[in-house]
Amino acid sequence: MKVDLFDFELPPERIALRPARPRDSARMLVARGPHETIDRSVRDLPQMLEPGDMLVFNDTRVIPARLEGRRGDAKIGATLHKRIDLRRWQAFVRNAKRLREGDRVEFPQGVTAFAETRHADGSFTLAFEGDEPVEVLLERAGTMPLPPYIAGKRATDEQDRSDYQTMFAEKDGAVAAPTAALHFTDDLMAALAERGVLTETLTLHVGAGTFLPVKAEDTTEHVMHSEWGRIDAATAERLNAARAAGGRIISVGTTSLRVLESAAGEDGKLAAWEGDTDIFITPGYRFKAIDGLMTNFHLPKSTLFMLVSALMGLERMQAVYAHAIGHEYRFYSYGDSSLLLP
Repeated sequence: MKVDLFDFELPPERIALRPARPRDSARMLVARGPHETIDRSVRDLPQMLEPGDMLVFNDTRVIPARLEGRRGDAKIGATLHKRIDLRRWQAFVRNAKRLREGDRVEFPQGVTAFAETRHADGSFTLAFEGDEPVEVLLERAGTMPLPPYIAGKRATDEQDRSDYQTMFAEKDGAVAAPTAALHFTDDLMAALAERGVLTETLTLHVGAGTFLPVKAEDTTEHVMHSEWGRIDAATAERLNAARAAGGRIISVGTTSLRVLESAAGEDGKLAAWEGDTDIFITPGYRFKAIDGLMTNFHLPKSTLFMLVSALMGLERMQAVYAHAIGHEYRFYSYGDSSLLLP
């Protein structure tokens, strides 16, 4: 499909620069079936679901993966996006033309790394010096990797260390938040439990590639970034049982969805799965593992807008987004939510 089909105009003032407070006070646009569109709040989520439905969250934790350093007189910015091993990460580099393989980059707090390998996409493998795990070094020297549409409008601050982290965050490794789950609070989780809604977690370490623009003219020419994920056997069995009992599997975020669809067989049954996934979901895809999706509003011509268009239909999502823009919903990572029920 032509990538231009997934374009739309978004007024800049619709981009949220801070999250709603409290988190579950964000608005939620419910799109149910081919026609029903309802303006609600995230706090209304329990009433939108049925007892026995299953919400699936991503328990990845965002690490402060953005570093600002120098190679000699040259300023070098690095955003780590994929862990290779204990000492090495693949990173997108700002001012990469000033960096060559073998160069040493000095970051704050005594953190240093060598530019080991330049990749075809312009990123580098950075090999960090010392014995400490890179995650420890990042806590000392890094900042939260806010998306470019936020970071380009304001400076990252200490508040982002908590704002850009979900209540489910446990496993270090993401360099972007699974933002659909940013809306959840203890009060909302209690209300969901009282309603009889079930919950499970899995892991997908979200990479910075999620923000990369689609530069191809046709979706068939786009190379999808890969991300590491995992679902264990016990979780898969509980999800299968919930669905067999008539409950719906509602993915909280496109990241959880990518793991579920990667782990599902053609019959829709889930099994233990672990590894890299580069699944690219566009209209025409047959969903196997999920019955609905709770997600924020995505960028024009992005792989994520293509994914929601695959779930609901392109014309339907164009209408939903037009409604959201016209009714002044807040967009992107810190923005409002949508609940998509085909």
